[in-house]
Amino acid sequence: MSALTSTTSRYDVAIIGAGVVGCALARRLTLDGVKVVVLEKALDVLDGASKGNSAILHTGFDAPPGSLEQSCIAAGYEEYLQLAEKMKLPVLRTGAMVLAWTQEQEAQLPSLIEKAHQNGVHDVVALSRQQILKRESNLSPLLRAGFLIPGEYLIDPWTTAHAYLLQALSNGAEILRGAEVLGGTYNNGWKLETSRGAVEAATIVNCAGLFGDVVDERLIGTKSFNIRPRKGQFLVFDKAASSLISATALPVPTKTTKGVVICRTVFGNVLVGPTAEDQESRTDASTQRETLEVLYRKAIEILPGLADHEVTTAYAGLRPASEFQDYQIKHHSAQAYVTVGAIRSTGLSAALGIARHVASLLNIRVEPVAKPVLPAVDRLSEYHPRDWQEAGNGGIVCHCELVTRREIEQVLAGPLPPATPQGLKRRTRAMMGRCQGFYCTAEIAEMTRGHLTVPIGQPDA
Repeated sequence: MSALTSTTSRYDVAIIGAGVVGCALARRLTLDGVKVVVLEKALDVLDGASKGNSAILHTGFDAPPGSLEQSCIAAGYEEYLQLAEKMKLPVLRTGAMVLAWTQEQEAQLPSLIEKAHQNGVHDVVALSRQQILKRESNLSPLLRAGFLIPGEYLIDPWTTAHAYLLQALSNGAEILRGAEVLGGTYNNGWKLETSRGAVEAATIVNCAGLFGDVVDERLIGTKSFNIRPRKGQFLVFDKAASSLISATALPVPTKTTKGVVICRTVFGNVLVGPTAEDQESRTDASTQRETLEVLYRKAIEILPGLADHEVTTAYAGLRPASEFQDYQIKHHSAQAYVTVGAIRSTGLSAALGIARHVASLLNIRVEPVAKPVLPAVDRLSEYHPRDWQEAGNGGIVCHCELVTRREIEQVLAGPLPPATPQGLKRRTRAMMGRCQGFYCTAEIAEMTRGHLTVPIGQPDA
């Protein structure tokens, strides 16, 4: 299950948390020549905040100007587009439109456009109601005005993070899963106590997401922020609904949330959400029928044609918000420790920028990898070449998502094999389609027998 077999080892850097930020940082440091280990308390990576998001590559047009968040999004956006070409990561340039539905929202549009200009996003274009409806004729005619952000993309949130980590592993990094960090001591180097044994490292980077403040308290005895989990519930409409909309439809944001978004996904569906619900639990990602019904009605108000399409599934994600508007990234140099906290909903877009920022804080002087290995990445996008289109794939196992036998077998035999059914879904999209695994689960359960720590069909699967 893990690339790390020894229980006590010495590393330059131990990264706590294998969400998208931890994976991006593992890649950056490894390519810089740093000896890295990633410690993840779950059995699979992307098991926390990173497993549920809207999968949009943002320009950062609406980030607070001059903030660390804005600079990391801008840097991450630029690097992602360069990396996507090299690694063949799926990107779908749809553009986005901020839409005003009330007089009050319309009055905010000029200031939002000005904010975009301050953030270096100069290609935003104001649009009248008629111009919007000409571009997106299925939107409700009740809208008033808006503006276009041409540079917004749709990406694959899981393949992206897996690709970062797979490149790190391919170039010398290691990962230990099922390894919760319980405590540690620093004496010219760290000795961490984990649920899978001791790990030694010169420096620690805390990328623990929803538990970032908890890990700070466990290791350095203090915290400078408090995680306040914010739940976002989503609806996923059937693939046929994707013909209704081209660009991503964004609302005028509020102080607490970017609001309800309607967009296509690279998997061919239409996504609606998220909600914004503050809660105490850091693990409760359940959905509520009443909330989803409100979300459904809101979606129909914006895009009436959705009423003629089925909802395939619903899910919720938790964002690690805090009492601060900006990211909480702090270098505790005397303790060789960096906190990467409160990354919230923009972490996917900013991850590569955050990784570069943290690497600059650490400033570890070693020899970069001369010829980095570029691993093959998972191919899950509906709009890009897929394995089912190629010969010798062993046949299609999951017909809703067109997942082949070869794809599942390669993932199970690869350097980052899933340990749970949810991990397998994020690597292949098997059992995530319209039938939600009704037709393919039995065959996949047989294929994965002996491979998964949590077998398909267990109550907690």
